[in-house]
Amino acid sequence: MKRYELVIFDWDGTLMDSVSKIVACMQQTAIELSMMVPSESSIRDIIGLSMDEALNVLHPSACQQTRKAMIDVYRKQYLQLNQTPSPVFEGAEQLLVTLKASGHQLAVATGKARAGLDRVLNETGFVEHFMASRCADEAKSKPHPQMLHELLALVGVAPEKAVMIGDSVHDLNMANNAGIDGIGVSYGAHSAQKLSEANPVAIAARPLELLPLITGQA
Repeated sequence: MKRYELVIFDWDGTLMDSVSKIVACMQQTAIELSMMVPSESSIRDIIGLSMDEALNVLHPSACQQTRKAMIDVYRKQYLQLNQTPSPVFEGAEQLLVTLKASGHQLAVATGKARAGLDRVLNETGFVEHFMASRCADEAKSKPHPQMLHELLALVGVAPEKAVMIGDSVHDLNMANNAGIDGIGVSYGAHSAQKLSEANPVAIAARPLELLPLITGQA
């Protein structure tokens, strides 16, 4: 196994156990606006995409006015009304601390908007672990490789020395499109079977299983 210099993490479903909250908020948003309520599996399939892309998939016929209303209602659900817990995954902080202490550079590429990522980075105290990040309102949505291309250029790391860690096929396909390795995690949005469709170099079942895969000691 190779040792990666730059480790790029997805956020929701990879570092934070927020999939259930996203599902609940998306469904409640549809209920509040008297729209068709999407299934849990269909919502899991859009986690990682930008909000615009997610709505294109879940509600393709919605007009711009309705889409704006959905975004506003969803944001209110997520930030104020919905009480579904979304803790960081057990072992996630230890993973980040260990990687940083051993000389790895860490970054985030997420479907969250900048305001949302900054909020959770500060709430969790994880902000100190990452040297760079890219969000869905700053670049094209996954699986387009723009986020990863910009992070590689910013940090100054060659594609073959970087890896993308994520819980969805969107993360892994973004890695494929950027020419970097991808490692899946099967405890988030997508199962190991689904993740394997995007040909990751490995799949981990819990955060600390990532350590030897990233450090080249597997």
